Amino acid sequence: MAQRSFLERATRDGWPAGTAFALIAGVFGCIFLALLFFLAVDQRLVLEGSQRLLDKTVPSTLEHFRLARNVEQLRLEGERVLSGPTPVARQQALFIISLLASHPALMADPRAAELAREVERFLARAAREEMSEESYAAWTALSSRLSLLADDVSIEGVNLATDDLRQMSAIMVQSRVKLAVVLALVAAFAGLVLFLIHRHLIRPLQMMDEALSALRAGAPVKPFAPAAMREIGAVEGAIGQLREVMHENETARQQLVLLATTDDLTGMFNRRHFMALAEEEIKRAQRYDRPLCVAMADLDFFKQINDSYGHAVGDLVLTSIAELLTKTLRQSDCACRYGGEEFAFLFSETSLAEAHRLAERLRHRVAKNPLQLSDDVCLPVTLSLGLADASRGSLATSLKRADEALYEAKKQGRNRVFIALSADHGSFRGSALPEKNSHSQPP
Repeated sequence: MAQRSFLERATRDGWPAGTAFALIAGVFGCIFLALLFFLAVDQRLVLEGSQRLLDKTVPSTLEHFRLARNVEQLRLEGERVLSGPTPVARQQALFIISLLASHPALMADPRAAELAREVERFLARAAREEMSEESYAAWTALSSRLSLLADDVSIEGVNLATDDLRQMSAIMVQSRVKLAVVLALVAAFAGLVLFLIHRHLIRPLQMMDEALSALRAGAPVKPFAPAAMREIGAVEGAIGQLREVMHENETARQQLVLLATTDDLTGMFNRRHFMALAEEEIKRAQRYDRPLCVAMADLDFFKQINDSYGHAVGDLVLTSIAELLTKTLRQSDCACRYGGEEFAFLFSETSLAEAHRLAERLRHRVAKNPLQLSDDVCLPVTLSLGLADASRGSLATSLKRADEALYEAKKQGRNRVFIALSADHGSFRGSALPEKNSHSQPP
């Protein structure tokens, strides 16, 4: 029951990595030791065969070769006895035959000893008597028997070595087969282990790395599949919790960034964020000698609107004008609610002439879109703007000149665009629609 409970718990919660790898290592060790034992047995047999070959077979084979050589030498000396040119030469050959016939190698083999005595008697008789045709025929038969015996002895020696080598070869072939089986089992086991490691360790780690990379990039993370390893499952659960916490933190961060960079009422950039963006843009424009303009705008008679219709209508006017300005501006332009009913603009890659046309478009769009408060109340709204070149001076100086141009536009009757032509006070150029045709198209 305890074992079944452990298996059920391991299957449900995942195997501990240490237990799983210890079990795999134990199985592999048992199989490997068994296979090593079989290989050791074959190796012992090969070593015994090699020792037997060195101690017995090789010396015995050499004895057979020496015996065959002595038998062949006996035949050759017999030919010298019969063909010797002088009696002395024949006696010398006969003496050598006597020595060979009494050689221990010949005496040790019954076949060779009996044939050697027969050859010795025949040649001794032939040396005393004249050779006849019958004698030559008898010697031919003896010579043939000596050759056959030498061949038989040589073949027996070769067969001794061949039998042992054949046994050793069979053992080595068997060992190779066992070794091939061992290597195949080791390869299969290693493949299984690698597959398990890849599936239950490497692949989950890769998925964790992908999940962490996605978390760093802010991309969504796919949920993890149930892990077979308990530790892997714990890490995946921690990553899931980290993902939720990071998602909550990112949502909070975005909200904080939105609150820190935008105006609550209009949704435009606030003054602090606008100033930071404008400072970077001015540095870039001055570094690369690119045109850049700033503008200040103010809603005309906004205090009267608040006094007459209330602050709720004033807020509605601000949000409507902010939406209209955002739709009219280009993507490269930057605008903010500077404070109260004032707005600030940054026109990148824009000369004063282009900025003037854009400001006129803004002024005209505001004048052409009065605010409909009710069916019978339509509130006209106009905008005054001041422009200044920001490609040379600082941001504060440029905004100050644009504000002075805005003040001049207010002073000259509102609903106008004035341009600060130089850093000197009073050097402005303005334009506006005629009062009697305030809703006509801009030039």
